[in-house]
Amino acid sequence: MSSTSAIVFPGQGSQFPGMARDLFDQSLDARALLTQTNDLLGFSLTDIMFTGSEEDLRRTDVTQPAIFVHSVAQFVARPELQPGMTAGHSLGEFSALVAAGVLKFEDALPLVARRAQAMQAACEEQPGTMAAILGLDDAVVERICQEITGGGSVVVAANYNCPGQLVISGSSEGVAKACEALKAAGAKRALPLPVGGAFHSPLMQSAAAALAEAIEKTTFHAAKCPVYQNVDALPHTDPAEIKANLLAQLTAPVRWTQLVQRMAADGATEFIECGPGKVLQGLVKKIVPTATIG
Repeated sequence: MSSTSAIVFPGQGSQFPGMARDLFDQSLDARALLTQTNDLLGFSLTDIMFTGSEEDLRRTDVTQPAIFVHSVAQFVARPELQPGMTAGHSLGEFSALVAAGVLKFEDALPLVARRAQAMQAACEEQPGTMAAILGLDDAVVERICQEITGGGSVVVAANYNCPGQLVISGSSEGVAKACEALKAAGAKRALPLPVGGAFHSPLMQSAAAALAEAIEKTTFHAAKCPVYQNVDALPHTDPAEIKANLLAQLTAPVRWTQLVQRMAADGATEFIECGPGKVLQGLVKKIVPTATIG
C-alpha cells in the first residue's frame, strides 16, 4: 500500500445495533481491544454495542466511545493498513490520532468518554440543536447565520461536509430562524437533525473547559504520519499543536470539505474508511470525484 493512502474515521451518527460484533468474532487483535474497552471504562460497553437497541446507542456517553472503539478495532484488524495520512470527522479525530501513534488506545478511550460526558452536560446546561442545509453555497449559509446570531439566538456553520451540504448548529430558536431564512434564500432542504445539542458551536464552551483538564493530563506523542485536523484542515505532527486543535474542535466548525481537498492536494489518491458505516466514503466522493475509495 502506497504512502498516498489516507485512512479516515467517522463521527457520531454512524452507530448501529450489533456494531463491531463481526470484528470481535473474526479478529484476535480486535477482540483483545474490545475486551480491554470494558476494563478501561468500568462497564460493559461491548454488551450495549452487540445487543443494545438504537435507543441505547443514541446516548452521547455511549455513542462516542462505541464509535471510537469500533473504528480503532477495525483499524487494528487490518494490519496491512499503513496510513500515509489520517483524519477523522469530529469524534473520529480521536481514532485518527490512535492510528497515527499520537495517542495510545488506553489513553484515548478515557479522553473520549470524558468528552462525551462533558458534551452531554453542556447540552443539558445550554440546550440547542443542529440542521443540515442542502443546496446552498457555504458563503450564503455563513452570512445568514451571522445575521441571525444576536439577541439570545446563536447559530453558526458547524460541519462543512461536502460541497452543497453544510450543517448549522446553535440555540433551537437560532436554528429554526436560520432554516426559514435559508429556505427563502434557495436551500433545497433544511433538515433538523436528531441530535442532543449544539455541537461545534459556542454553546459547547463549558465542555471545552472540562476536556482541557483531561487533555492536559494525557501524554501525546509525535505523529508517525500527518493528521489532518478538523479545525484548520491542515496536516499536523506536533503534539502541542494537535492538543490545541483537538480542544478548539468542540466549539469550532468541522472543515471536512477543505480537509479532504487538502489531503488530495498533498497526494492522497485512496481514502479508506475505518469504522461503522460508510458515510465518509460518500462525502469523499463528492469532494474529490477522482479519489479511489477503499
